[in-house]
Amino acid sequence: MPNSHLAGSERARLCDVLAEAGPDAPTLCAEWLTRDLAAHLFVRERRPLAMAGIVLGGPFPKLTDSSMASALRSHGYAGLVAKVRSGPPLLWRPIDGLVNLVEYFVHGEDVRRAAPTWEPRNEPQLDAALWVTLGRMSRVLTRKVRGAGLELERPGGERIVARRGEPRAVLSGSAQELVLFLSGRGQVARVSLSGAEEAQQIVRGASLGI
Repeated sequence: MPNSHLAGSERARLCDVLAEAGPDAPTLCAEWLTRDLAAHLFVRERRPLAMAGIVLGGPFPKLTDSSMASALRSHGYAGLVAKVRSGPPLLWRPIDGLVNLVEYFVHGEDVRRAAPTWEPRNEPQLDAALWVTLGRMSRVLTRKVRGAGLELERPGGERIVARRGEPRAVLSGSAQELVLFLSGRGQVARVSLSGAEEAQQIVRGASLGI
């Protein structure tokens, strides 16, 4: 499977970070602590009926919250981290690389970058894989950017057209940093935004991510 080995590496790294941080550490996911993030990751893969609350409104978020709380009570924090570390359930395995590389990279950085000191990871293979993923996902991640065009640029000058249109902005940075910005982590993403000022303002004000 494309990126399956990298998705596995990011899963293991995230679980290492969660285990080291403990259940009460902050994350970049709104008001979630690490225990909430561990429960989210478990429910996302292992409670399909509760997954709808992750992306839908109405009654579904309450179902997801209830499932997360139940998972924490049943397994405990360490147990949830161990379950996530054990790998994707059978039904997820064929698409693990496709759907989990970004998920586990971003959530790993949610924990790492919520701490006082951190540095970006210098991993060319990960950058290359995330850049390819951005080619597939950038339109979805930027779907709420309206009234402006947006191009993504990584070191070396290679570009992806995320949104067509004028005025146009250019978001520059490594693939890791671009993924974080487009996943709604602009406060910690080391990127630069250039181009038309109006387009820059639209991009900065847009709700980015899934």
